Amino acid sequence: MHMLTAIELARIQFAFTVSFHIIFPALSIGLASFIAVLEGLWLKTGRQVYLDLCRFWSRVFAVGFGMGVVSGVVMSYQFGTNWSAFSNFAGSVTGPLLTYEVLTAFFLEAGFLGIMLFGWGKVGRRAHFAATVMVAVGTLISMFWILSSNSWMQTPTGYAVVDGRIEPIDWFAIVFNPSFPYRLLHMALSAFISTALLVAGTAGWHLLKGRRDQAIKTPFSMALGMLMVLAPLQALVGDAHGLNTLHYQPAKIAAIEGIWETEKGGTALNLFGIPDMQAEETKYAVSIPHLGSLILTHSWNGEIRGLKSFAPEDRPNSRVVFWSFRFMVGLGLLMILLAAISLVLKKGGRLYEARWFQRFTVAMSPAGFIALLAGWVTTEAGRQPWVVYGLLRTVQAASPVSSQQVGVSLLIFVVVYLPVFGTGIYYLLKLLHKGPSLVEHTPAGEREAIGAMTTYSGRRPLSGADDLIDSDQQGEAGRA
Repeated sequence: MHMLTAIELARIQFAFTVSFHIIFPALSIGLASFIAVLEGLWLKTGRQVYLDLCRFWSRVFAVGFGMGVVSGVVMSYQFGTNWSAFSNFAGSVTGPLLTYEVLTAFFLEAGFLGIMLFGWGKVGRRAHFAATVMVAVGTLISMFWILSSNSWMQTPTGYAVVDGRIEPIDWFAIVFNPSFPYRLLHMALSAFISTALLVAGTAGWHLLKGRRDQAIKTPFSMALGMLMVLAPLQALVGDAHGLNTLHYQPAKIAAIEGIWETEKGGTALNLFGIPDMQAEETKYAVSIPHLGSLILTHSWNGEIRGLKSFAPEDRPNSRVVFWSFRFMVGLGLLMILLAAISLVLKKGGRLYEARWFQRFTVAMSPAGFIALLAGWVTTEAGRQPWVVYGLLRTVQAASPVSSQQVGVSLLIFVVVYLPVFGTGIYYLLKLLHKGPSLVEHTPAGEREAIGAMTTYSGRRPLSGADDLIDSDQQGEAGRA
């Protein structure tokens, strides 16, 4: 039986922790902007439904933000414990970039988050809206710096190697490295799409349960409208990102497509197959001639280098990225289909009545986060065997620790993460199952009581989610 090495265990540990983490920042990025839009619409129109939705999704945001902070702190320690050689080599670049993220984004979010969650009734409406906007801006700035750091590891520029370490030469070139604009926009759209699918799926669930009030119809329509615009746009951004990757990381593209030979006069697209790294072939391949060239180079006869043109030690694992990429693209096509169907139903006046479509939205509600994870697997596994592409290999980046040490810490992470984040996700799902309250349909006295509840002065972000999820406080108001 093959015993995992310390490096393999360290990679598994980082993949495990980052997979838990990335979901929550993506949710926070999308929800923060959605909440800001809802509050802005409330200020502009005065409609109670926008305020109801703003407060409900703020509670969901509080849970996601809290779990994102906790899971993110753990990851930074692994740079010192498991990847100290990487920190020693590239810390002069990645360290400042992550510091900028804390100074410009995390402090901004933390400074205004309390006002956003607990400032209802304590500050003016415009001041509260300004705080909500600042939190949304903070999430976007955070994404900016994190993607800049990761993109630099993919396409390093603006540096010199001095005495075996990276020395920054041009910070503008470092921050705005060649792959950064594409990866930033791709990630931002992924976060917004994932959130739109979650909002649409939540509303679809309540439509299936019989609710027909505006607290359900409004987010259903808004989320699907967002999806109509962003899902096709994401496909275009992904295409541009692919062209950039072909230029700077051709081995990754060859592995993604399962291409082993450099075909002259046009490259076929492998729709299906099982790449075999040992046999150096893609078995059972189902291919379409020239389509690979057309998609990847926008030319009928475009040439794409095969994996055999790269040294075996420089090849990513084709089997992993071949299927993770297709999983991501397949879900993306389903998202476009969902958006197209919603447009047809909306024009036909059947958007809120087609139960089969509502079931489709519920089924697709986690698809954005699953596609996000598949995309990151493609990006990170496709970068192998490099940590800093072309400069530092993964085997050179690890700390001098034993497999037993890394294995024990990995086991501890699994034991702690599953109950802690399992409980958080359970609470989040129960909160979504309960749905937004029907404040606009309640008597004035009860509305004042609900308003008083939302002015609770909590001291922690999770205190913003103060719902008793195991009790039924909604009543039957607004149900059809």
